[in-house]
Amino acid sequence: MDSVELVKKICKERKIPISRLERDCGFSNGYIRKLQEGKFPSDRLLIISDYLNLPITYLMTGKMEVQNEIALTAKDQRDIKKDLNNIMEKLSSGDAGPASYDGEELDPEAAELFRDELEIALRRLKIINKEKYTPKKYKK
Repeated sequence: MDSVELVKKICKERKIPISRLERDCGFSNGYIRKLQEGKFPSDRLLIISDYLNLPITYLMTGKMEVQNEIALTAKDQRDIKKDLNNIMEKLSSGDAGPASYDGEELDPEAAELFRDELEIALRRLKIINKEKYTPKKYKK
């Protein structure tokens, strides 16, 4: 379905006459009916998306993007921070000695980079585990 047909369908569902849409958006009378290609110029599509209060990507593709990214709660943030601190403490003053690479002790800059990467990995892992182990009845 092209964008013109989609706009016509949305207007029909919302009981908005096409002539009113054209007038409110500042288009000439019959503009939408006269479009032969079935596509709006991008500037006009932006005006229509604002008027209909829809994302422009929906008008271009016809697909509504669903935001189902799981957000981390404050408790999750605390857990990640606690785990990160425990791991870094074990690495820096471990039983087998401090962390090293090729026999050389990690310098503070490398340790900080490792800490940042480890934090990213822990966040990703927490999100994956929440998706995988949260029962369906609790998912939105």
